[in-house]
Amino acid sequence: VCLLDRNGLRPARWVTTKNGYITLASEIGVWDYKPEDVIAKGRVGPGQIFAVDTETGQILDTDAIDNRLKSRHPYKQWLRKNALRIQATMEDNDHGSAFYDSEQLKQYMKMYQVTFEERDQVLRPLGEQGQEAVGSMGDDTPMAVLSRRVRSPYDYFRQQFAQVTNPPIDPLREAIVMSLEICLGAERNIFQESPEHASRVILSSPVISPAKWRSLMNLERPGFERHIIDLNYDESLGLEAAVRNVADQAEEAVRSGHTLIVLSDRHIAPGKLPVHASLAVGAVHHRLTEQGLRCDSNILVETATARDPHHFAVLIGFGASAVYPFLAYEVLGDLIRTGEVLGDLYEVFKNYRKGITKGLLKILSKMGISTVASYRGAQLFEAIGLSEEVCNTSFRGVPSRLKGARFVDIEAEQKALAAEAWSPRKPIQQGGLLKFVYGGEYHAYNPDVVSTLQAAVQQGDYSKFKEYTALVDQRPVSMIRDLLQVKTLDQPLNIDEIEPLSEILKRFDSAGISLGALSPEAHEALAEAMNRLGARSNSGEGGEDPARYGTIRSSKIKQIATGRFGVTPEYLVNADVLQIKVAQGAKPGEGGQLPGGKVNGLIAKLRYAVPGVTLISPPPHHDIYSIEDLSQLIFDLKQVNPAALVSVKLVAEAGVGTIAAGVAKAYADLITISGYDGGTGASPLTSIKYAGAPWELGLAETHQTLRGNDLRGKVRVQTDGGLKTGLDVIKAAILGAESFGFGTAPMIALGCKYLRICHLNNCATGVATQNEKLRKDHYIGTVDMVINFFTYVAEETREWLARLGVRTLEELIGRTDLLDILPGETEKQRHLDLTPLLGSDHIP
Repeated sequence: VCLLDRNGLRPARWVTTKNGYITLASEIGVWDYKPEDVIAKGRVGPGQIFAVDTETGQILDTDAIDNRLKSRHPYKQWLRKNALRIQATMEDNDHGSAFYDSEQLKQYMKMYQVTFEERDQVLRPLGEQGQEAVGSMGDDTPMAVLSRRVRSPYDYFRQQFAQVTNPPIDPLREAIVMSLEICLGAERNIFQESPEHASRVILSSPVISPAKWRSLMNLERPGFERHIIDLNYDESLGLEAAVRNVADQAEEAVRSGHTLIVLSDRHIAPGKLPVHASLAVGAVHHRLTEQGLRCDSNILVETATARDPHHFAVLIGFGASAVYPFLAYEVLGDLIRTGEVLGDLYEVFKNYRKGITKGLLKILSKMGISTVASYRGAQLFEAIGLSEEVCNTSFRGVPSRLKGARFVDIEAEQKALAAEAWSPRKPIQQGGLLKFVYGGEYHAYNPDVVSTLQAAVQQGDYSKFKEYTALVDQRPVSMIRDLLQVKTLDQPLNIDEIEPLSEILKRFDSAGISLGALSPEAHEALAEAMNRLGARSNSGEGGEDPARYGTIRSSKIKQIATGRFGVTPEYLVNADVLQIKVAQGAKPGEGGQLPGGKVNGLIAKLRYAVPGVTLISPPPHHDIYSIEDLSQLIFDLKQVNPAALVSVKLVAEAGVGTIAAGVAKAYADLITISGYDGGTGASPLTSIKYAGAPWELGLAETHQTLRGNDLRGKVRVQTDGGLKTGLDVIKAAILGAESFGFGTAPMIALGCKYLRICHLNNCATGVATQNEKLRKDHYIGTVDMVINFFTYVAEETREWLARLGVRTLEELIGRTDLLDILPGETEKQRHLDLTPLLGSDHIP
C-alpha cells in the first residue's frame, strides 16, 4: 500500500509491465524494463492511495479502495445520528457573558499582564482588521529568562520551523490542504467499528467564540460529561504542588467518566494565584498520557492568558483541544464600549478569531503541518530558560538546553502581578516589549545607543564610538553572550603584533537587506562602503539594478530567496557569493514580505512584478524539499557561476547542527547561522517575538556538530543577528564563526532612528522608504558613515585580540577555553547552564 501525503510534496509514479512487475518510485526508470512491455502507468496524487492485492494481482486505486471501505458499514447514517457540529451564531451580540466593570477589568488586566501596548498594538488590530499586526526591525529585548521584568511563561517558548530537511507549507497558496477543525469526544478502537465511533462534537476551530463556549458548557449529551478544574490556588500551597494537584484532579475526573476536562483561571481572588494555563495544560496532558487515559478525554481551556496566536499555539501544542480566551473578548468589548474600536461585538469578535486562526495556520505551516490534529500535543517548541523540574512536570520532551527558571521563580513573578492587581493605586502597565518605553523592558537599540553610534560615525570620532561600545558591552544582561566573559591577559600584546585592519574587514559582511526594504540610496551606500573596505555587501532577495553590475556599487553577495525576485542569469554571474536564503532570523519558516506601498516602478521592474502589489515570498523554496534538492540547487548555481562560492542561510534552532552537517555534505561553501534578534522590513509580530533561537546556541551547536562529523574544514561558518561591537565579534569567533554579518547597525550608521515603521513606507530618515520626498528631504547617509562603523568595529576587534594574547582571528576560532561563564544578576540567570556553549558533549 502506498499513501501520498495530502500536500503531494513527494512525487510517486507507478508502472506495470507485461511480465507482471510493478514499480512505484519518485522517478520513472528505476527499474530496467523495455518501453514496449509497459501495460499501464500513472501517478499517485495528493492524498491518494495505491495498493496491490498480492493474492489476486489486482491494482487498487483510491476510488476502488474507497468503494470497498464505505460499503462495510452505514457510516453516513452513523454520522447523521451521532455527530454534532456546533455552528456559529449571531449570539455574540449579547457578548456571551456580562462584561466586567471597569475596576474588575483593570484587576484582570494587571493580574494577567495585559498592557496598554498589547491592548492597542496586538488585540486592537486583530479585532479591527482580522489579522495580526505587522512590525519591523526585529526583537532587541532580552529573552524571558534574562529579563529583569515579569514575563509570561509563553515567552520562554520558541516556535520550531522546517528548514532544508522538509519544507514549510504556504498557508496562503495552499490553504486548501490546511484545516483547524477539531473533534471532541473519547477516541475508540479503530479496529472495532461501531456507531459510537461517530459520537463526536465538531468545531471549525480551536479558538472558541462566547456563544460556542456557552453551548459546550451547556452540552447535555452522553459521553460528553465535563469537569471544571479551577486553576486558582491558595498562595500557601506553592506553584509546583498546585500544578500536580491540577493533574491529580484531571486524572480522577477522567477515571470517573468525565470526557471534557475544563481548565479555568477565570475566578481570581485575593490570597489566591492562578496556575498559568500552559503549565496546567502540559501537566494534565502528560499525566493522562502516562496513565493511558489521554484518548478518553479532551482538554478545554478557559483562560485569560491566551491573547495572540503564539499563546494559542503553545496551549494546543501541549495538548489543549480548544481555547476560550475570555479576557481577550472582555478587552475588545471594553474598546468597543469606549468607542476606541468601531463596530459591533459580533464583527469584532469574529475578526479577532479570524486573525488568530490565520496566525495559527502560519505557525503550523512553519513546521510543514497541515492540520491542527497533527499539531496538538506535538510540543514543537524549544524552551529557552526553563529548569528541568518545570519541563519534567509540564513540558516533558521539549528541548531546554540552558535550564533556568524554576517553579519558585515563576511563582514569585505571579505574586508580583497579584500584588499589583489588588492594589487600586497601581495603574495598568504601559508595556515596552514591542517598542522602547522609558521604564519598560530593556531594548538593546535604545535611544542612547542609537544616538551615540550615529554621533560617532557622523563625526568620525573613535572615542565617541568607545562610548557607544561601553553602552552595549556594559548593559544589563540581555543576550546569552552577556553572561560570557573573555579571559584577558594582565599585559596585552602590542597592537602592532595583531593582524591588520584589512584582514579583519575581509571577514565582515552587511546582512541581506533587499532593495525595496531599503531605499536605493541606502542600498547603494552599503554596497559601495563594503566594496571600498574589501568586505562584502549582500543584495537581499529583491534583485539589483543591472546598471550597478561591474561598478563599486554592486553587491558581492547575491541572494536567492523563495520568491526568486530579480533572479536572472545576469544577476547570478555578477556575484562573488550566491546565498540561498532558506530562513530569516526574524521570521524563520516564512517568506519575505514587501508591502505594496513600497513597490514603486523601479522595485516592480527589478522584481518583475506589478507596482503597488504586496510581494510575499512563499515559505518554502519549491525546488528544495530535501537535502538532495538543496544539493541540486547548489550544483546548478555553480554551473551558472563556477567562480562564485555558494552560501546557505539557516536560522538557529535545536538541531540546526545536524542540518548544517547535511548542508556541508551538499557541497555548500559557506553556512550562515542567523539569530532570532535579526532585523526585518516587515513581519507579523508573533514571528518577530517567538520564532528562532539565539545565534550563540545555533553557532555553538553547528561548530561542534561539524567538528564531530569531521566536516568543519570543508565549510566556512558565519553568524549574524544583533552584532554591534568588537566584543560581539570576538565572542562569535570563539564560539566558531569565521565571518560576521551586520544588518541593523550599518542601517543606524546611515541615519536610521529605529522607529520600527519600515513596513509603512514612511521612514522619517529616508533609509527604509521608497517615498522620493522623504528620501530627498531626510536621507543624510553617506558611504563614509558605513566605512567608519566597520573600521571602528575592526579596530576594536584588534584591541580585544591584543588583550587576549591572540594575533589573528583565525587563531581565535573555537577557542572556548578563553571564555568564562558569569554567575548572572537575577535568580533566573543564576540557574542557567551555559556549558553546552563551551563543549562538544551537549550536541542535541
